[in-house]
Amino acid sequence: MDLIYEPWPWYVAGPLIALVMFVLLLVGKQFGMSSNLRTACAAVGAGKASEFFKFDWKAERWNLMVVLGAILGGFIASTYLSENTVNINSEIAQQLSDDYNIKSAGQAYLPTEIFAAENLANPLNIAILLIGGILVGFGARYAGGCTSGHAISGLSNLQLPSLIAVIGFFIGGLVMIHLLYPIIF
Repeated sequence: MDLIYEPWPWYVAGPLIALVMFVLLLVGKQFGMSSNLRTACAAVGAGKASEFFKFDWKAERWNLMVVLGAILGGFIASTYLSENTVNINSEIAQQLSDDYNIKSAGQAYLPTEIFAAENLANPLNIAILLIGGILVGFGARYAGGCTSGHAISGLSNLQLPSLIAVIGFFIGGLVMIHLLYPIIF
């Protein structure tokens, strides 16, 4: 059971991801998560409101199963196959505690200072979540895909737009964590 409970090293997980990408390439499919929102919206009839959602969503049903599997797998792994803690570098935990008042880093699976249910009562937190969600959703569609689609599928297919998007994702992440995050929190 230790094989299931412990994180897999890069030399096992990496080739498995490459194998999945190779199989998808063989069957003519591309991996990505953000496109599933469009597929789900089309499936429930959003094509009546916007041309963007008018397409053959049934051809993309397989990718909805990927999302369902990711959700179900994440739930099973976090609920039954983990110790509900994350091992992080002690220096990072100290920095999170000192700079952002996140004392539960490394002790809880998700920092309770951010993800506790009572934090949803704060209107500022709701606004941050809504604005962040809109920006992430817009950015994923504007970039032609999400981080997983570009970084895993696009780069493995040697697509230049995916390389540019991944570089943009990294730059955006650096700007967020070093410039914006300290201002917000």
